[in-house]
Amino acid sequence: MDEEDKGQTCHLLDLPWEDVLVPHILSYLPLQHIVSLQRVSKQFQTLVQVYLANCRTFNVSSIGPCIPKEAFCTMLKDNKVLQKLSLQNCSHWVTDKELLPVIGQNQHLQRIDMSGCASLTRHSLVAVSLSCTHLQHLGLAHCEWVDCLSLRSLADHCGGLQSIDLTACRKLKDDAICYLVKKCSELKSLSLAVNANITDESVEEVAKNCRSLEQLDLTGCLRVKNQSIRRLTTTVT
Repeated sequence: MDEEDKGQTCHLLDLPWEDVLVPHILSYLPLQHIVSLQRVSKQFQTLVQVYLANCRTFNVSSIGPCIPKEAFCTMLKDNKVLQKLSLQNCSHWVTDKELLPVIGQNQHLQRIDMSGCASLTRHSLVAVSLSCTHLQHLGLAHCEWVDCLSLRSLADHCGGLQSIDLTACRKLKDDAICYLVKKCSELKSLSLAVNANITDESVEEVAKNCRSLEQLDLTGCLRVKNQSIRRLTTTVT
């Protein structure tokens, strides 16, 4: 090594950001570490914004209770390429105000998990149905704001759904579930657990329409009879 080479120093931020740092380094770091990097310097803050604008998966489940809602809005303000969004454990601060802009500018979302986000309203589900027509997986467990009309909107616009978790969505009744499974016949996983409104009618429509079904959770559906479940197991293959 000559003297000229010895005098050269390569810093991390000298590497190509979008070709090296973002896909090969930042993409492997937990989100909480990404957030912490912003405090190192203005350059790191800019780098993190570049990463957040290009990330396809955003999961705040692990840091949901700690992240301020203002930070959530800032982090995703430039992102238009999200494919997976998980908001579990953020129920005490995520509202329509924070979520609707993110949904509106990310039409390529394929997986969304809003389980436990009790402060949202039906407007968020309607926004998902209108913007995310390629949606395949949706988690709505313990979202009691999900009603029949918003679920119908989802069924009308997201016919390619493969899984949906409606555990403890107690406003839903048979008519909404029957409409859903008629429109979304590609469903492979469906949870209707902890809903006393669900009866044999829903189970029979599932059996009739969802021939690719692999998992159906009816835990706590006290009005569903064993006969309907047996019929389902012989119909779905």
